[in-house]
Amino acid sequence: MQEMVEGRLGEHHSCELGCETPEAKAERIIGQELSRLGWSRAELAARRKSDLGKLALAARLRQETTLSIKGIAARVHLGTSKSANARLHQFMTPLLPSDPRQRQLRI
Repeated sequence: MQEMVEGRLGEHHSCELGCETPEAKAERIIGQELSRLGWSRAELAARRKSDLGKLALAARLRQETTLSIKGIAARVHLGTSKSANARLHQFMTPLLPSDPRQRQLRI
């Protein structure tokens, strides 16, 4: 542990000393995002499942961790894994200028 703190762990060392579990990484990211948004964990749970802040947090977890959709949905309070997957897919898919959804957003 002392070597990890002092930055002396190299590639030849086992992952046991320097790796972060997916769950620990997810909790760290959730803490960072809650701080950035100024939310508490209770507020995260109380917000709508379609809240853009929640979806951005879930998208970051999806991109930066190996957690399943089910695990992300449970941590971010997005409902079932099926509905969370649909919301995340829609949130993460860029809109094309010719997409009718884009026109609806301009109104």
